[in-house]
Amino acid sequence: MTETTRVHDAYLECERITREQARNFSYGIRLLPGPKRRALSAVYAFARRVDDIGDGQLPSEEKLRLLALAREDVHATSTDSVDPVLVALADAAERLQVPLGPFDELIDGCEADVRGARYRTFDELLHYCRCVAGSIGRLSLSVFGVLDEVTGERRADALGVALQLTNILRDVREDHLDGRVYLPAEDLVRFGVRLEPGGGLTEDEQRWASLIRFEAARAEQWYGDGLRLLPMLDRRSRACCASMAGIYHELLSRIAADPGTALSHRTSLSGWRKAGVAARSLAGMAP
Repeated sequence: MTETTRVHDAYLECERITREQARNFSYGIRLLPGPKRRALSAVYAFARRVDDIGDGQLPSEEKLRLLALAREDVHATSTDSVDPVLVALADAAERLQVPLGPFDELIDGCEADVRGARYRTFDELLHYCRCVAGSIGRLSLSVFGVLDEVTGERRADALGVALQLTNILRDVREDHLDGRVYLPAEDLVRFGVRLEPGGGLTEDEQRWASLIRFEAARAEQWYGDGLRLLPMLDRRSRACCASMAGIYHELLSRIAADPGTALSHRTSLSGWRKAGVAARSLAGMAP
């Protein structure tokens, strides 16, 4: 097999993983031209691998071992690898100058998950958000391309934080049942909510609603800064970013409008709704 064939097949595998497992991100990624779509699919495929390790059912010690191996792998990417995801990442790093360092931050965040980290303050949670989502924002920006890298990275980081805060609110019940608590302890105290890993959701529903609306308003502020990235991108990249952000932004709006849903089930959008957001993102982006 030639290197060209190996790289081509590696990207196809990354696109398959993205198409089947991205759920929200795949709608935006499809709007990109071929080279950028393939590169961002490679980024997603490796990020998904890291997430799957952290969220899997293996013992904590084994998860940490596999995360350490993933860290080694991403720093030793090569188109000669037998691992198609690493082949695609190596090619993306060379062709589009995609930096692989941010994956270290993603792995740091997953290690914190495995160790059951809790967050006393929003600043502590913010650091975690920047690790697990801001890193992906910065990786995505390297694929999109932007002239003002400093401002672009700051806004991509803010958008990543907004998306992660949305994730936390969407999954608050599911995470709680899995023994994970992301909401800052200072906020739980402020709203009179007691949330212990693995315990029952026995708190007053109105206090929970006030807490969730407070956190949603905080996330909205991060969207305000992060969405200012859009005018800095080319048309197709703008459509991709707008689609991915739009899906999560709509999720946040639904949670804020009916906070009780976050306590009873995982809020989601239908496939048709996601496709509609993606279509509007592409149609609405002026050349």
